[in-house]
Parts: sequence; C-alpha cells; structure tokens
Amino acid sequence: MQVEAFAIRLRQRSPMEAADLGVRLAQSAAASMFKCYLLVAIPVMAFSLASFELATWLPVLALWWAKPWLDRTILFVLSRAAFGQTTTVGDLWRAQNYVWWSQLLRTWTTRRLSPWRSFTQPVYQLEGLAGTKLRKRVQQIRSGKSGPALLVTSAYGFAELAVMASLLSCIWWFAPAGYDLDLFTLLSGDLAPQVLFVIALVYTAAVAVTEPFYVASGFAMYLNRRVDLEAWDIEQEFRRADFARAAS
Repeated sequence: MQVEAFAIRLRQRSPMEAADLGVRLAQSAAASMFKCYLLVAIPVMAFSLASFELATWLPVLALWWAKPWLDRTILFVLSRAAFGQTTTVGDLWRAQNYVWWSQLLRTWTTRRLSPWRSFTQPVYQLEGLAGTKLRKRVQQIRSGKSGPALLVTSAYGFAELAVMASLLSCIWWFAPAGYDLDLFTLLSGDLAPQVLFVIALVYTAAVAVTEPFYVASGFAMYLNRRVDLEAWDIEQEFRRADFARAAS
C-alpha cells in the first residue's frame, strides 16, 4: 500500500468524523461516481420496477436486495478517488470481472443481511483475502467498531426514509385546491396499485441519492480503522517528508 499516494490527509478521527470525511470524498468524486453508479443502477432499477406486474411489493424488495451488488461499483470509484484518480466508464468496464462478478454469491446472500456492510465491504473487495485470513481480517476491522458502523447504517436508513417522505409529500403539496386527500383513501380502492407504484418509484429515487454516500461513509470509516491499526497517518507524514527532502 503506497500510503503517501493518498489524496486525502490521513489522521486519527472519531468514527463519525470519518463518516463525514466519506461524504466529502463522495462529493469530490460525484461526477465520476454517479456516472459509473447510474450506468449500473438504472438497468437494475428498471428491472426492479418491471417486476411490479408480478407483485406490487416486489420492486422495493428486489432493489433493496440488490444494494450490496450496486455498492461494489461505488466503492471501486471511491477507492480510486482516495488516490486522486478519476474513474471513467471505460475503467469500470475493463474492471468488470473484479467489480461486478467477483464474490457474486456472497454479495447477493450473506452480505445483504450485514448491518455494517459499508464498513466491512472494503475488506472483501479491496484486500484480496480469502478463507480464514478473510474472516480474521473482518473480525479485526470490526473489533470495537461495530457499534458506530451500525449507527451509520441506521442513520442512512432514516435518511432514505426522509427522502421518501419528502418526495411523497409532493402528492399533497401539488394536489388541486379543495381536493381532500388522506393516506387511507389513497391506499384503498382503485388508486391503490398506482400509489404503490409511486412508492416504488420514490424508493428507487431515494436509493439513487443516498446509497453512494452510505458507501462512502463506510469506506472512510474503514480507512480510519486502518489508520488506527497500522499508523498510516504517521507513515504518510514520514513518506511525504522524505519526498520533500529529496525534492529540495
């Protein structure tokens, strides 16, 4: 690991401060991140919405289940952005075997149920470990940090609900004057299927907006944990000092 190549300043941070750093990293890489993410997410979201004809509850479940797989593209872009590299669609396409198809079964099964998946996903995706070494590494990264990681997952869950509530409130904000609407009326009778489809659309929009920042927060918390375990911040300062002396 070339610690001196990081484009972000490494130092010991609290878990929540690290999560905020992840948001800033996502903001700085937003153009390439959303371009690559939506390239993958839009077909998945369209397929999920198309399943509405099979069951009205299926679109939300399908998209919810696909999140860990979508996260792999986001993490790929962010891991490069941490080193100051911009990711293009071509870069993503050339790395598709590693990003999209590696660890496919576990991504769609056990990791979907992980309450701290954004924090541990970099171990699975970026460190190249397997078997016992991988399990021990995940335990080491999580040791003493599962609580903050779970808190971040909960916070983004509430953020997702807040975005959904904001979008759904537009139904009442833009209703014609004098047109009395209540949730019971919308969810009963002839309007129910259309309303449920709107809810699925709103959930899709909420995932599209919040998921990249959730992944970024977990990634930054992972980097912060590596700083705690391996003193990356000190190594970074020494390496940069050596380069500065060599340049002078």
